[in-house]
Amino acid sequence: MIWTAGFRTAVISPYEQVKLSEPRGFADQTVRQVLHLAGGGERLRVHLTNRYGRTPLTIGAATVATEHGQANLTFDGSEKLTIPPGAEAVGDPTDLPIDPGADLILSLYLPEETGLATYSHKPAENAHIATGNHVTSPALPQAEQVEARFYVSGVDVLAPDDTAIAVAFGDSWFEGVGSTIGANNRSVDVLNRRLKRGWVVNQGIAGNRLLRDEVGEHALARFDRDVLSIPGLTHVLVHIGMNDLGLPGMSGEPPASSADLIEGFKTLAHRAHQADLTILAATIGPFAGAIYPGISTPEGLAARREVNDWIRTTDTFDAVFDVARAVENPEAPDYIHPDLDSGDGMHLNDKGAQAMANAVDLETLAL
Repeated sequence: MIWTAGFRTAVISPYEQVKLSEPRGFADQTVRQVLHLAGGGERLRVHLTNRYGRTPLTIGAATVATEHGQANLTFDGSEKLTIPPGAEAVGDPTDLPIDPGADLILSLYLPEETGLATYSHKPAENAHIATGNHVTSPALPQAEQVEARFYVSGVDVLAPDDTAIAVAFGDSWFEGVGSTIGANNRSVDVLNRRLKRGWVVNQGIAGNRLLRDEVGEHALARFDRDVLSIPGLTHVLVHIGMNDLGLPGMSGEPPASSADLIEGFKTLAHRAHQADLTILAATIGPFAGAIYPGISTPEGLAARREVNDWIRTTDTFDAVFDVARAVENPEAPDYIHPDLDSGDGMHLNDKGAQAMANAVDLETLAL
């Protein structure tokens, strides 16, 4: 048996300049979060993080619950924990089975002022927040709901030695922006429902770039932590580059060049192959007509076409899944097909997420 990732969520700093959601902190509050696990096991352990915090993070109490019951979390035998700024903590193994595709309910009581929280900002799932310590309560009284995850970076499960794991690494098209909140219809969820063996954990960050920080540390910078650190990993799927082309326009900067993006992709593939991983690259999805100012520019769209032509023909990757073709409007290929558009011209709805997942040839993802 091995400990490996049953769930992952990539986190960002609340102190970034580019903000797609409002950061927040806590004091004398319970934060309850639904974690949809890609894989299951007989035991589990939870990863908590204060990676971008500027003050110590005190966990006064914590519980996890599945359909098989509820358990208190402990850390080196204690139900209380303080995580220094910049640090992370892994809970003690908990004898609570969880099935693949099931939800784990994580409740954290935060008794002291936390400062702004390390968080996942667009996870297509709501956190529930209530005053006081309610980690063992079946329901939270007068709970506030907010789309985010706070202070959690993953859940490990105890699984058979031959368990095969892949990671979806990239941007909002993996994290799930545009899909129905709380419905588990992200492209990665749909892909997991297609698999006969193994599973894919989700390390997408909405707004993430290949070459530059914000939103989140750029892909080349976070690759070791968010990909190579996962035990039993065999494959990495990549969808990134859209924000290198679109986000600069929001601040009046030129988009990344196609040449720079291609070099970044080559570096990513080289590092994956050095780690004996199979790497599958997606073509960059269409974003013409995006409603956000400065995103959709002639220069950025032209670079997207150049990079996609290279992705489709290069031998840099082990396989390609042509997301762009799967979701584009055939009459205007720079645009998402109207039936698949979430409404903002840049993200996929549930049906679009399904089309993205279906673009992956499972023979190239033989876990």
